[in-house]
Amino acid sequence: MVSPGSLRRHDPITRIDAKLQGFSQMSTSPIHADERQRINAGRWFSSLSRTLRHDILRNVFVRRFVEGDRIAARGDPHGHWMGCAKGSVRVCSTTSAGRHSTFAYMEPGSWFGNIAIFDGGQWAHDYFACEDTTVLFMPQDNFRALLATHVELYGALMRLQSQYIKGLTGTVDDLKTMTVRDRLAKFLMRHARRRGVADHEAGVRLDLGLAQEELGRLIGASRQRVNKALRTLEKESLLRLDARGMVILDLEMLKRNVE
Repeated sequence: MVSPGSLRRHDPITRIDAKLQGFSQMSTSPIHADERQRINAGRWFSSLSRTLRHDILRNVFVRRFVEGDRIAARGDPHGHWMGCAKGSVRVCSTTSAGRHSTFAYMEPGSWFGNIAIFDGGQWAHDYFACEDTTVLFMPQDNFRALLATHVELYGALMRLQSQYIKGLTGTVDDLKTMTVRDRLAKFLMRHARRRGVADHEAGVRLDLGLAQEELGRLIGASRQRVNKALRTLEKESLLRLDARGMVILDLEMLKRNVE
């Protein structure tokens, strides 16, 4: 992992942008074992060769955020490739009045910024931590050096972008063919499997860190329709709403309802 005190100037793979010197000591803390495990378990990252995975992780630095922290701002120079190692990141458009409209939700194992880093432009959106969140940052110079060293990375980035495109296509199909209730059930099922926590009473507790209005934007519905769909799922005994969020009572039944 990148550490300013151990860089070798003659090694292009480990050379880091001088801007890193402006980050706090927290920025260069090591990747924790649980964070490394989440990254390694990611569908895309786990498909890479062991050598490439090793070189990616030794060329990043770590920053940790709390809920509400801005990770990257629209208009900022796009100087890093990023990976979510813990928590979650919401991608937003922000109005001139400061209102945020969430349209994407990044979970542990997600990597983003891979397209914009090629053109060296600016961030097109705002990125916020939904909870305690750990993000890995790879400086642009390191990213380009990896491309020069690992031909495998070109194909891997094409697969990563293909995943994004398939996800967008699937979202459009869902908007055309599924009800709000079913889109919500599908969203909750997917995220409960990835980051739900077994509840000591029954089912799987899911805390998305999203207001109903934000959840609605992610599935293409108004806050009122999301609220109605949640109440419908609750009446069907598929989930339970409480002060802490929700508990998915029967994940398999929820899956069958969606399918």
